[in-house]
Amino acid sequence: MGRKKKELPLLEGVEIIDVAAEGNSLARVDDMVVFVPFGAPGDVADIKIDKKKKNYAEGHIEKIITPSDIRVEPRCEHFTLCGGCRWQHLPYSFQLKCKQQQVQDALQRIAKIPYPEITPIIGSDNIWEYRNKMEYTFSNKMWLTFDQLRSREEFPDRRAAGFHIPGAFDKVLDIKKCHLQDDLGNRIRLFIKEFGKEHGYEFYDLREQHGFLRTLMIRITSTNEVMAVVVVGDNDKEKIEELMSNIAMQFPEITSLSYVVNTKVNDTISDQEIIAYKGREYIEEEMEGLKFRIGPKSFYQTNSHQAYKLYSVARDLAGLTGNELVYDLYTGTGTIACFIASKVRHVIGIEYVPEAIEDAKINAEVNNLKNTEFYAGDMKDVLTADFIAEHGHPDVMIVDPPRAGMHENVVKVILDAAPDRIVYVSCNPATQARDLALLHEKYDITNVQPVDMFPHTQHVENVVALSLRK
Repeated sequence: MGRKKKELPLLEGVEIIDVAAEGNSLARVDDMVVFVPFGAPGDVADIKIDKKKKNYAEGHIEKIITPSDIRVEPRCEHFTLCGGCRWQHLPYSFQLKCKQQQVQDALQRIAKIPYPEITPIIGSDNIWEYRNKMEYTFSNKMWLTFDQLRSREEFPDRRAAGFHIPGAFDKVLDIKKCHLQDDLGNRIRLFIKEFGKEHGYEFYDLREQHGFLRTLMIRITSTNEVMAVVVVGDNDKEKIEELMSNIAMQFPEITSLSYVVNTKVNDTISDQEIIAYKGREYIEEEMEGLKFRIGPKSFYQTNSHQAYKLYSVARDLAGLTGNELVYDLYTGTGTIACFIASKVRHVIGIEYVPEAIEDAKINAEVNNLKNTEFYAGDMKDVLTADFIAEHGHPDVMIVDPPRAGMHENVVKVILDAAPDRIVYVSCNPATQARDLALLHEKYDITNVQPVDMFPHTQHVENVVALSLRK
């Protein structure tokens, strides 16, 4: 018989004193740091410890005794459950302050190199309905909340359309209304869910890997074009036709309606055939008169209005005069490359994903940009001394890597190439700070500009300008 697990304590009357990583809050009890989700600095609460380590503990708020003065009422009924917006209970002005501090902490504690005063963070004009892309999962076994379980109520119909619970591939929270995208997205999702129920469609079983209704992606651009991609788990042509024709009839505003038959174990559609049902196979986003085609597999910043601000910052900090050769590393679908093309002599974009490079070439062609080139491949393999010798020494490099930051071999090639200026755009200030410490061998930071792309989350974009030390 195994040893009985020790009961972890309930800490009474603990004050939350700060925010912490991953959207959590922080308290101190004696010499122990306690990380707590959904707390606000100033809260006094009873905290139940869930996990205890040598130097810290993790817990949850059992009861708020005295709420913080800064607390606001969350708009979403799913707050604390879906895991998407961990800061809805904090005023937006305070969220921005925390994000600015996150950037400063990364530079101080990780980069540990000199930097100028950080420019005040650029906030989002829209803090609701700002996302242009949402993805939902259909499930035959809705995740039951603790309140639902405690109610002892029966839930015979557990079909759901919503979001995965963080860290659980087979648990889906049924979403009644998400406030992060235009409400059209909610209406499309709920229509498909109810239509599936009425017509006896099998909702996907995430453990057994079978079912008809599987996932749904909705994209809505700032130009009011709408894409819906319905993913089904089996190739039942009669059901597909019935479902798609009714979606098209119910939502004539959808400009690109497609479906995917995905019989794989995982939900990714990057390797699947997209079958256009109605309208174009893409939608278009616009920025300063430039058009950007977005297909079902394309990457595009999910906050269109803030993307314009972000790219404008990057362009301004690059100090372009019209004579520069610019390398745009991690170019994606070439958005930044096309955005700066009219201000430079030539721009070369490099990206790992071949499909993204094809999109980048199309975007350049659509906008009649003749001074762009795009290359696909792993950055550390493509960006070599030989590549630079063949294509020319860059005057400016703009880098926008994924959350993991840059491979150290890429940093080395950048240092060897020694462009006059580097603009580093990052969605992860911690890995950015690590890379900045390496670049400090030859470069000084001249500007730091945070940009908030995702209100009500802990995520922040940061743009850093660097100048070659003479």
